[in-house]
This record gives sequence, structure tokens and C-alpha cells, in this order.
Amino acid sequence: MDDAMLNWAQPLSQLEAFFEGWIDGIMKLQQFSCCGILNTLAPMLRTALLASLALLPLLPTKALARDLSLSTLAEQSEFRKTGRYDEMVALCEAFAHRWPQQARCFDFGISPEGRAMKALAVSNRGLLTPQSARAADVPVVLVQGGIHAGEIDGKDAVFWLLRQLLEDENTRRVLDEQVLLFVPVFNVDGHEQFRAWQRPNQRGPEETGFRTTAQRYNLNRDYVKADSIEMQAMLQLVNEWDPLIMMDLHATNGAQFQHDIALIAEPVKSGDLALREIGRTLRDAILDDLRKHGSRPLPFYPSFDEHDNPASGISAGVPTARYSHGYFVLRNRLGLLVETHSWRSYPERVRATRHTVESLLQQTARHGRQWLHEAHQADQRARQMTGQPIPLAWQVLPDAVRHIEFQGYAWQRTPSDVSGALMTRYDESHPEVWSMPLRDEVRPSLQENVPAAGYLIPVAWAAVLAPHLDRHGIHYQRIDHAIETFSAEVFRATRVQPAAQSMEGRQRMQLAGQWQPEVRNEAAGALFVPSAQPKIRLLMQILEPLAPDSFASWGGMNTVFERKEYMEDYVAEEQARRMLAASPALKREFEARLQSDPEFAASSQARLEFFYRRHPAWDENLDRYPVLRLQHLPADISPLASEQP
Repeated sequence: MDDAMLNWAQPLSQLEAFFEGWIDGIMKLQQFSCCGILNTLAPMLRTALLASLALLPLLPTKALARDLSLSTLAEQSEFRKTGRYDEMVALCEAFAHRWPQQARCFDFGISPEGRAMKALAVSNRGLLTPQSARAADVPVVLVQGGIHAGEIDGKDAVFWLLRQLLEDENTRRVLDEQVLLFVPVFNVDGHEQFRAWQRPNQRGPEETGFRTTAQRYNLNRDYVKADSIEMQAMLQLVNEWDPLIMMDLHATNGAQFQHDIALIAEPVKSGDLALREIGRTLRDAILDDLRKHGSRPLPFYPSFDEHDNPASGISAGVPTARYSHGYFVLRNRLGLLVETHSWRSYPERVRATRHTVESLLQQTARHGRQWLHEAHQADQRARQMTGQPIPLAWQVLPDAVRHIEFQGYAWQRTPSDVSGALMTRYDESHPEVWSMPLRDEVRPSLQENVPAAGYLIPVAWAAVLAPHLDRHGIHYQRIDHAIETFSAEVFRATRVQPAAQSMEGRQRMQLAGQWQPEVRNEAAGALFVPSAQPKIRLLMQILEPLAPDSFASWGGMNTVFERKEYMEDYVAEEQARRMLAASPALKREFEARLQSDPEFAASSQARLEFFYRRHPAWDENLDRYPVLRLQHLPADISPLASEQP
């Protein structure tokens, strides 16, 4: 740094602090905009700020350029605007250039439109690679912004926070015992679908990106199925760094009320029992910090059971594996979903997000090593879960209702002369405290015991499922020889219901059925996936066919449940008469079914299928889920295969 930079460094820092004090004051005053206070004071604030800006020409150009290169367009515009993709790239690289010992900017993927996906690793000890973080045994905290690129609060909040942390040798010490892995914009292509009104239910900034990717994937429905190029890159990043905590930064949709932010954590209701205590402790500590900063935080997502009717109440359940915070709990890690309220102003939302991330870093600095040790213990406990039940789906208990004080506004539901429906209207000039029905008790609605040995994927499906398991860091072994005459459990569907319309580019499949013991043979090339591994909860969410986000539920095996051959009615009629004549027992069964089942008796197709299913022509592979469950390891498979790290 030259003499001019040294001479002006302190005044520049003081002036920046002065400006940020004004901005902070503006944001606080905007909370009272409904009462007219901001309109009264705004001219005085503007005059004072313009007078301060008159000092800028007195600063050396070099010093001014250095500082502005680390501030966002959001800050420079008093949080009316947010920057474009190029600004994010420039800031990432500028932080690494300014603090090369504490920050590293790197690419972790390339989007479908060819944009680099950027991450910024930050550590006061220079632990800027996965290997160095692992060797130092410090927790990694992944903070993810812009998964929905219109909800961009996190990008501007964390760049603002990081600059102020790193510029002070004392404040940066919060990063001594942890590594912050910051992804400013996950959905980089969606970020550049940039215009006004991309978020019609949100106040500010003036223009934003869009919710989905260029290929129209919603990335926060893609964690477990991982169809998108962006998610595949993110999962590779996660596998390399193994973050202890993931914080996903969003803004809500929904009704109008006073609460400015919600923080939803897992494990709290699901996952490893010891990690649930940590999840609850971390969540509550952040909520307490937010209250000290003047926020009105919620520990659940504020979505009404009837989306436009506050009287219907709120149900707070357990997120499934498609969501970020529902995914990380299955890896024995902590997932935090942050949702600022879209109807608060952009300055308020950025400020609340900044305080949330700052609190997370402070809590991790105090307790992160202990939490990391407990997460590794949870990995070991997961290895030993064979034979134990694991919940695959949860339900909210509808009758377990309690009432809480909820900070809302006066509202009414009246008929609309536009839509003809009942329409809810909120009056933000009249704050109210609602008695809100809250249903937040849950219980498992589906659970399965962990197979004693594991799963066997036949060679026909190995090439399909192996890349999927690889993306999630799940261990398996390829069996290079045939496996003959072994006992297994086979799932056969008794009900198959494809979704009426596609979701995320797939036709989801709802199945019913059960596992049954059978004797099987499998050709060489099958994959053995052992149960004794840390990610057994995630493995079962993928391979158990009834799990809500399983490979089968997402339509990955729909061909298995499609009829490919049939018997003509006149052929079935002829074969049925022969079968009835040859088997008195079959005749009695058929006649009893006619008497006991009027629906069956009235359906000619059901009656003919009764015989077809008992005929040698019936396709025995129809509706047979191809993945097998193993309670005992076949003699052809080495026991060592189930003991991979």
C-alpha cells in the first residue's frame, strides 16, 4: 500500500462507517413508513447525506476505487437496486484480491448458459481448501444465496457483512475456528433474467432475476433428484467440503403481516436425536439475536393452511428431501432455511438477513467444533442402524392445535367484483395481534426398517442409479460375477397412480404395495449398496419406493409400471373357460369374488384380468420394483463390501 493509501485509509473507513450509519437509520425509519414518519424526515436525511457526499472529491481516487470495489450496488443505491451477475463475479474476485490470506474465489460449476458458478471461501486462518479445513478439524458453514434469483437478499447482505468483518482484525476473528463457504448466487442464469415485476408479491429491489433456471428448474425442489446441471455442481461442492451447517437464504411469498423473517431448522423434528438438540439450540440462539436487533422472527414458515385465509392457521411439518433444509438432515448435518418476509422493504430484509448470518457465524465460532464432533458421532450411529425403523414421511397432527400471538394487520374477506371469489385484503395502517392456530406436532406417517445387509441394484439399472448415488456421496460396490439362488425382498406394487400433470419435468408416480420374500438370481454387474454407512437415511429416501422423494416417486422407473403386453379379450375369454373347467378351486374363487365384490362383478375387464393374472402369459415383471432389499448377505458377495468408509 502506497503512502497516499496509508494516509487516507483511516478517514475512508470513518466515512464508510458514517454512510452505513445513515443507511442503517434509513432502514430503521422505513419500518414506520406506514405512519408517515419517513416522508417527514426523508428530506432532512437526504440533505445531510448529500452534504457528506460532497467530501468524496477530496479523497484520493485510488483509495476511493479500492473501497467502492467492495461495496454492492444495493448499498450504493440505498438498497433500491441489486447488482447484476458481473458485479457478483467482480466482488468475489475483489475480496480474494484484497484479502488473499483470508479469502479464495473459485468456480464450482458452469451453468447451462455458460456462466461460472462462484463460491467464496473465507477463513481467518487461511483454511481455504476442503483438505485444509478437514485437516484442521474446523466446521465449514455453507451460506447459499440466490437459489431463487428473485429472492436475492442474501447476496447483498453477506457481501456487506463480509466486508465489515474482514476490514477489522478483531471482528474477523469470528472466522478463526470455521470456514465460511459463500455462494452469492446459486441460480446464475435465473439471476440474469433481469427485469421489474419478477416478484409481484415482493417489495424491492426495483429489478431482480427469476425464480427458476434457464431450463426452468426450481432448484429448491431438486436436491435429491438432482436433475439440473446447477444442482449436480452444488452436490459436488457439498461432497468436497462436507459443510456442517447449510443456510439457504430466501424471501417468502404469502400474506401481509408484521413479522420480518422466519428461520426453519432441521434436525429439530427429524433426524439424529442428538443433532436435534443442536439444531434447536442453534435456531433459538439466532432467533434471540434477531429479537435484540429489533426483528420479529418466527421459527416456522408463515404459510396459512388456506393460503389466503389467516383464520385457517399454520401447519409446521417436516420438509422432504427435495428441499435444502430437508436434504442436509439426511446427511447428519444441519440445514437452516431463512425466509425474510417479502412485504417488508428491501433494506429491512437485507438487514435482517445480515444479522441472521452474523449470528450463525458467532454461534459456530463458540460451539462449532463441539457440534462437528457430534455430527461425526451421528455418522457412526447411522452406520449401526440396521434393523431399526427410519421415518420416510411425516404428518402434522391436525387435532394438536395451540394458539400463538401472531403480529398481523387488520384484514377482511369480501366478495370481489373482479374475480367473483372471496378476496382477502390487509390494512397495514392498523397493526393487530392475531390468535393464530398453530399445528406443529408431527409423527411418522411412513417408516421402514433399515435392511440388515443393504440393497441390490440389478445390472439393468446400475448405469442409471450409479451416477445418482455418486452425486450424493453414497457408497456401493459393483459385483463382477453372477449371484445365484439367494434370498431377497421384492417390492410389488398393488396400486399405481401416475400424476395427472408433470412436475419439474417429471411425471411423478404414487405407489402402494409391500415387500415380499423371494428367491432371486442376478447377472454380473449388479450394485450392492450396504446399509452400514453414514448416509443411510438419505439412501433409504432414494431407494425405498414409497418415500415421497424416492427415485421411483419422481418417475425415474415409470417404465416398470407400464403394461407392455396384453391378451385380447376373445383370447382371455377362451382361456378363462379352459381354466375354470380344469380347476374347481379356481371356479369357487371366481364365483365367491362375484358375490362379494359388486364392482368386480360389474366390470368385464376386471373379470377377464382375474384369469389373465393367473395365466402363464401374465408378465410377472410388471409392477415389480427392480431394486432388491437384502436382510442377509448372499454368499457370492464379500462381507467386506458392506464395510466401506
